[in-house]
Amino acid sequence: MEYSNSSNTEQPQTCLEITMEVHRVVPPPHKSTIHKLKTTLKETFFPDDPLRQFKGQPTGKKWILAAQYIFPILQWGPHYSLGLFKSDIVAGLTIASLAIPQGISYAKLANLPPIVGLYSSFVPPLVYAVLGSSRDLAVGPVSIASLILGSMLRQEVSPVSDPVLFLQLAFTTTFFAGLFQASLGFLRLGFIIDFLSKATLIGFMAGAAIIVSLQQLKSLLGITHFTTKMGLVPVLSSVFHNTEEWSWQTILMGFCFLVFLLVARHVSMKRPKLFWVSAGAPLVSVILSTLLVFAFKAQHHGISIIGKLQEGLNPPSWNMLQFRGSHLGLSIKTGLVTGIISLTEGIAVGRTFAALKNYKVDGNKEMMAIGLMNMVGSSTSCYITTGAFSRSAVNHNAGAKSAVSNIVMSITVMVTLLFLMPLFQYTPNVVLGAIIVSAVVGLIDIPAACQIWKIDKFDFIVMLCAFFGVIFISVQDGLAMAVGMSIFKILLQITRPKTVMLGNIPGTDIFRDLHHYKESMKIPGFLILSIEAPINFANSTYLNERILRWIEEYEAEDHKKQSSLQFVVLVMSGKQSQPWKQSNDAGICG
Repeated sequence: MEYSNSSNTEQPQTCLEITMEVHRVVPPPHKSTIHKLKTTLKETFFPDDPLRQFKGQPTGKKWILAAQYIFPILQWGPHYSLGLFKSDIVAGLTIASLAIPQGISYAKLANLPPIVGLYSSFVPPLVYAVLGSSRDLAVGPVSIASLILGSMLRQEVSPVSDPVLFLQLAFTTTFFAGLFQASLGFLRLGFIIDFLSKATLIGFMAGAAIIVSLQQLKSLLGITHFTTKMGLVPVLSSVFHNTEEWSWQTILMGFCFLVFLLVARHVSMKRPKLFWVSAGAPLVSVILSTLLVFAFKAQHHGISIIGKLQEGLNPPSWNMLQFRGSHLGLSIKTGLVTGIISLTEGIAVGRTFAALKNYKVDGNKEMMAIGLMNMVGSSTSCYITTGAFSRSAVNHNAGAKSAVSNIVMSITVMVTLLFLMPLFQYTPNVVLGAIIVSAVVGLIDIPAACQIWKIDKFDFIVMLCAFFGVIFISVQDGLAMAVGMSIFKILLQITRPKTVMLGNIPGTDIFRDLHHYKESMKIPGFLILSIEAPINFANSTYLNERILRWIEEYEAEDHKKQSSLQFVVLVMSGKQSQPWKQSNDAGICG
């Protein structure tokens, strides 16, 4: 942009000397179109250059490196020691005590047979231990994915009137979720899940936690005729329209165990060294409630129980996968939604604990590991699984050193499936509901919501859209609304980049935002503007109009001060909150 002022040709007197250096810009070396395309694709999809380790290696070494890349267990397995195993066996047994009751509870949340939750805590952890790169991720069913799977499939198929078809669709959904997850990793498209911003996830998780908790009122109150809808209004309406079905025995037992679980969770949060208190509380609740029901024959006094569970390991289920028929579209859609949610949770949890222990988790490899884990699980009577934050936190605090803790947990679940299933026959459903409520309470992060309000009001609106959309419309629609608003915000930032006026900090050659740094001062005759985004075809017209408006406003202000504008300086580094020093990083037009 050029700017001139013919009314005044005198240069302004300033205390700052502007030194201009001219450097000739030469064209880059010539490259063929194929070479340019190859470079662009490499920088876009392979920024970490995973093939770099193979360069200059002999053929035998390349095969070893390839096997270690695909199966990370081959990389750390040879160096595994007895000392590490002692830590992993303690962590594995600890998370198994949490995984068994949670697996049964989350399966019921997904409207699946409780035994499927245990199946899903046996095979997937074994697969992840071989393919995964996180040392702390504890794999198994999670509440949010279970809720979404159950609610979306129930829109077309009833789990009560047609349980076999519902189970078939659940396994098919798990297969498509795994296929989608593995494809994202293989095609290096993991950046797609980054569209689920932190604000979106906080609002979505909080709304889903409330919906999950409200759904447990059926178990906590002993209601038999409960709504199949997920919204806040239908659930509360169903609760208060069926008060005659409320069971005081169920309410009393549910309240006592819920308080016990919440107190155990609070103790572990206040004192992290007592992590085993909250980890073991669900299993203790199951054991105590089962003994109470068995001793007092409470199933004959209004308290519903799980009933007899099938003994034995996972039966094969590849013959139950439905790749044709009228419900194929439903399975694909549900698999896509649950796949994205579970993948986002698993990757976020893995990266969080990797940062705490100062090691690296390859996002694309994790996607392939989680995807293949779910594809294998769909053929072994498992539904969708991922790394749960609560279970992984217990695994981390218990001192897990590697993925062997998942193997220990899996073996513990295997022993339970083979020999201990009759012990769960008298487990009351009300305790499973209390376990779910105590688990999802931690998904409501009020301090994070307050922090978002302080930092970015638009992000706070996105968070509220996700929250209220989940509560009042549906889980998937609330998520879609929040993602849509996040994408709209990104487009808004691209097409309407922020421009700020810079001033000089006295005694230095540094220029900062006049609104953020009160000591910075304008330079008479100079309008210095920082454009905090790259310039492209989508924002060029807007920037042209916005800069002209800056000039008009500056001239109107200078007219009152009897001064004139001589130079417009555009700082086009595109880096927010970074100081600009007098250099060649700007364009000066006079």
